[in-house]
Amino acid sequence: MSSPFVDILPESHFPLENLPYGVFSTKDVPGIRIGVAIGEMVLDLSELERLGEFSSISEQNLFSYQSLNAFISSDRSVWAGVRQKVWEILTNPNSILSNNKNLLFAQKSVVMHLPVKIGDYTDFYSSREHAVNVGTMFRGKDNALNPNWLHLPVAYHGRSSSIVVSGADIKRPYGQIKPDDSKPIYGQSKAFDFELEMGAIIGKGNALGEQISTKDAINHVFGMVLVNDWSARDIQKWEYVPLGPFLGKNFATSISPWIVTMDALEPFRTKAPKQDPEPLEYLRRHNDAAYDINLNVLIQTKELPEPEIIAQSNYKYLYWDLAQQIAHHTVGGCNMQAGDLIASGTISGPDQDSMGSMLELAWKGTRPLKLSSGETRSFLQQNDSLIIEGYCQKDDLLVGFGSVIGTIK
Repeated sequence: MSSPFVDILPESHFPLENLPYGVFSTKDVPGIRIGVAIGEMVLDLSELERLGEFSSISEQNLFSYQSLNAFISSDRSVWAGVRQKVWEILTNPNSILSNNKNLLFAQKSVVMHLPVKIGDYTDFYSSREHAVNVGTMFRGKDNALNPNWLHLPVAYHGRSSSIVVSGADIKRPYGQIKPDDSKPIYGQSKAFDFELEMGAIIGKGNALGEQISTKDAINHVFGMVLVNDWSARDIQKWEYVPLGPFLGKNFATSISPWIVTMDALEPFRTKAPKQDPEPLEYLRRHNDAAYDINLNVLIQTKELPEPEIIAQSNYKYLYWDLAQQIAHHTVGGCNMQAGDLIASGTISGPDQDSMGSMLELAWKGTRPLKLSSGETRSFLQQNDSLIIEGYCQKDDLLVGFGSVIGTIK
């Protein structure tokens, strides 16, 4: 189905079946507003709310804010009602859009902002391929996985204050670095890396002391975004024992601007990899909570005429699925809140071309990545841009996330 108001190309990430939410501003209209991506356009939900289009769905204001938190913390019936109303507005030739074209803006003309105010951010380590690759590099093949890894989804708490939206420049951090043959030194990271990840935005929270089951976990998720968990490997290597990542991770994390809802992703649910040994009862799967999301990583350097793909992976490769991550996160009674970000951890696949970090692609610098320009990369260099794209495709249905991009400065 097409919209009488917007031309939607077959290759668009944002067809009517998607309708992702984001926060934007324009040069001509003051203020930060909430919108939906449709084709190459943005539909202004904040103005639609002011005009009374959602009054029958909620008595509370949902879109008169600078973030989506109020909307995503509302009931699932409200989410469904708004999604249906937006669909009707875009497809009914006699809707409010027929005499008010000022509700649509070209995506190329708007500035995107962080879609939610993120209270807490947790980063998992859920790809078996990635864990084995990294473990093999640093501990050897026989000790690649730590004893707990196959029994629980490992994670650490990240820094929400340094999460930035796609397009923000990334400043290379300083910290302590330990050369192999000398004492620690203070300096700027030279082993600068990306991590291909996805993030789930929590909608419905849980009370302190309550658990979320694997059976109910996806009902607590509003939608998903692309994530690049930037990493300073040389800082991380020296500091991470015994408490894990700190300065090597907390300087920046980039996310894509459009939140693709779980309703839009429903057709792409799939089975996660078989688990052996079988996890404890609270982690056992009840529903498919893996999603078939194709992920591309591209690099743009000074010498490359256009961005070049360096890795291709898929979210479905994760050993620990999203429902298990949430169930484990809350098994002790941790209370999650609307706007919390749950990142997947690096998503690596089964072969060389599907590895989700430069650390793996260049194997700790021992086999530098060769680009078509003749350049090589062991890690990212100054002024390199890293782009992550994501999309789902099933028959003729394509639902995408757009991209997340950051340039090293």
